[in-house]
Amino acid sequence: MTNDTWGQVREELIKRVGKNNYTTWIEPLRLSHLKNGVASFEVPTTFFGDWVSRNFADHIRGQLAVAGEPVDRVEFTVGTVPEQPAARPATKPAAKPARVRQNGTDEVTGAQLEQRFTFDNFVVGKPNELAHAAARRVAEGGPVTFNPLFLYGGVGLGKTHLMHAIAHELKFSRPDLHVLYLSAEQFMYRFVQALRDRQIMDFKELFRSVDVLMVDDVQFIAGKDSTQEEFFHTFNALVDQNKQIVISADRAPGEIKDLEERIRSRLQCGLVVDLHPTDYELRLGILQSKLEHYSNQYRGLTMVPGVLEFLAHRITTNVRVLEGALMRLFAFASLVGREINLDLVQECLSDILRSSEKRLTIEEIQRKVAEHYNVRLSDMIGPKRLRTIARPRQVAMYLSKQMTSRSLPEIGRRFGGRDHTTIMHGIRKIEELMAADGQLADDVQLLKRLLQS
Repeated sequence: MTNDTWGQVREELIKRVGKNNYTTWIEPLRLSHLKNGVASFEVPTTFFGDWVSRNFADHIRGQLAVAGEPVDRVEFTVGTVPEQPAARPATKPAAKPARVRQNGTDEVTGAQLEQRFTFDNFVVGKPNELAHAAARRVAEGGPVTFNPLFLYGGVGLGKTHLMHAIAHELKFSRPDLHVLYLSAEQFMYRFVQALRDRQIMDFKELFRSVDVLMVDDVQFIAGKDSTQEEFFHTFNALVDQNKQIVISADRAPGEIKDLEERIRSRLQCGLVVDLHPTDYELRLGILQSKLEHYSNQYRGLTMVPGVLEFLAHRITTNVRVLEGALMRLFAFASLVGREINLDLVQECLSDILRSSEKRLTIEEIQRKVAEHYNVRLSDMIGPKRLRTIARPRQVAMYLSKQMTSRSLPEIGRRFGGRDHTTIMHGIRKIEELMAADGQLADDVQLLKRLLQS
C-alpha cells in the first residue's frame, strides 16, 4: 500500500472517529508495512499502541478494506519516526501544542470548550456551593489567592462544567490572559509526542508560558512516571511565576493511587474542594432549570404536577442521568402524543428506575451506618434506646427515606417492625439536628457518598 492510499484512508478516519480523536490517536501512526493480511504501524509508546488497538483498530481495518487493502489484523510496534513523513490528509489538524493568534495575542491551543458549560447554566446548591464560589473567584482573573484550586468528586457532579465555565469567563473578561484547558490525557499525549519529535524544550516553553493552566481528570497521569515528572516541573514553574492552576479529579489528592507523593503534596497545598453528591433540592433545581428549555423545544406538551419531584427523589446517581431522563421523557411524550404523567414516567424510564432501585437497599444502608458508628447491626434494628444506638438508627432511617423509594411502613418493618410514626419522628429529628450540628451533617453527607460510590 502506498502512502497516498494511507492518506486517503486517514481522511476517511477523520469523519469516522472525529477530529479530536484523529488528532490524538490516528495522526501519529506511521505505516510500517502491509503484507500477509497484517497492517503494521509504528507508535510512540506501548500504552499508545494498546489504546489505539482497543478503540480504533476496527475502524482502521474497515477503512483499509474500503480502500481495497483488506487485512485480517492490525498490529502496533514501538518504533522511531521514519525520516520520510507519511502522507497527510488534506485537512490536517495540529498535532502538537501550537500558538494561534487571537485578539492580537499568542495563545496555546487546548481542548475545545463546551459552549453550554457556563456559570449561567450551573445550578448552585448546598453540595456544590463552595466549589462554585471558588471557581467564580478564580474566574475573576485577579491576584492568585489559592493555588492550585483542586476540584474533585464523582461522575456527573459538575467538575468539568466548572472548569469550562472558568475558562469561558476568563476568555471573555480577561482576553489578555493565556488560558489553557486540557485533559490530563492530552497533556500526557503531547508530552510523549514532544519526546518522540525531540521537541521537549518547545513543549516546556509552551506550557510554562500560560497564565492559567487547567488540567481535567488529573488521576489519569497516576502511575505514568515520565508524565508525572514533567507535570511536577510544569506545576512548580507556574506556581513560582504566580500563575493560576486549576485541577480536577475523581477523588481527593491523597486518595489517588500511584500518584507521586511530591505531586500529591503540591496538589494539597492549595484549596481542595469536594463536589458532594447532589441532594434532593439541588436535583429538583436542576430539573426545573431544564424544564423551560424542553418546554420551548416541545411546544404543546404538558407535564402534570409531581413529576419533577418524583424524578428528583428517585434518580440519585448523577446529573447526567437526571438530565438524560428528562430529555427522554419529553422526546417519548412527543412521539406518542401523551402528557407527561407518572404512568408515562414508569413506562419510559423503567430501566433507569430499576437501576436506581437496585443500587441501594435499606439493609445496605443499615450495614454502612452501623459500620460507620461502630455499633452492631442487631442493636440498630433491635429495641435498645441508648443514645449511642438510637442516633445511628435515626440516621439510617433518614438515609433510607432519602435514598430509596420505600414507604415509611416498609422502612419501619426493616427496622424491627417499628411503626411508621416512629420512622417519621426519627427522620424529622435528624433533619432538625443537621441544621444545628455541623458534625452530624458532615457524617450524613459522608455516608451518602459512601453509599452512592
